[in-house]
Amino acid sequence: MPFSGGLHAFLLKIGLSPRNCVILVPYIWLTLFFLVPFFIVLKISFAYMTIAQPPFTHFSETGHLSLNISDSYGRLISDRLYIDSYLNAIKMAAISTVLCLLLGYPMAYGMARAKPSTRNILLMLVILPFWTSFLIRVYAWIGLLKNNGVINNMLMALGIINEPLHMMNTNFAVYIGILYSYLPFMILPLYANLEKMDLSLLEAAADLGCRPLKAFFVITVRLSLPGIVAGAMLVFIPAVGEYVIPELLGGPSTQMIGRTLYNEFFSNRDWPTASAVAIAILILLVVPLAIFQRYQDKQMEAAE
Repeated sequence: MPFSGGLHAFLLKIGLSPRNCVILVPYIWLTLFFLVPFFIVLKISFAYMTIAQPPFTHFSETGHLSLNISDSYGRLISDRLYIDSYLNAIKMAAISTVLCLLLGYPMAYGMARAKPSTRNILLMLVILPFWTSFLIRVYAWIGLLKNNGVINNMLMALGIINEPLHMMNTNFAVYIGILYSYLPFMILPLYANLEKMDLSLLEAAADLGCRPLKAFFVITVRLSLPGIVAGAMLVFIPAVGEYVIPELLGGPSTQMIGRTLYNEFFSNRDWPTASAVAIAILILLVVPLAIFQRYQDKQMEAAE
């Protein structure tokens, strides 16, 4: 093992222990694949749009280096397209998060209270959709929601409706797609939290005369708040920047910020404005991440 011994001596010589090298790996990864691309996009957001390859320049007409702030970032504030896209994305992501919570909490609760053998089967059924491509799963909903799709044909065959329901290219279809795609991200944190809960607390509450419904909200829901917050963040954050679901299932009126970003990059080829939109999305999502991190820190301090 002369090579490993020499490597160990070299690391110690430059002031790095093997433990520090292991810790350094994720920092290197984040630097290369997050910070570097972030600064590249940030640099492009201050450029000028031009008909060239690539379609931007950091130099003014006089040939001097200059920063373009008013055209890219100013447009995000002055143009209603971007404001409406942001607000619509936040609204749809928030509603989808609430729907995932209302549907996912009973499912996670049922899984946590099931028998161990049944629990493993239910957990596998929740994870099973991840074995299929996300794009294929969303695309399959077109065959279910279109006018001559499975749902309309079944309802008409049963005599419930006389003409097809218009579900495709609507906000309803987008909500269905987000709910179906991100529901497991709500269920899994809730299940992990509820499965560890001490059931003797409910027994003690019942002995003290607390009704089951009140005990559920006072004890179960309150103790599962970390799982609720984690699940809400895992659903809300990717749903804000969602592009595939609104593009496949939503109509022209379903203008979320992900579609606006795509159109600026590939249709308008306005890379500076598109980069400014991307930076604004990142700043928007940093706020809930910071709240979540602060909440976790408080939970850890309370546990100690």
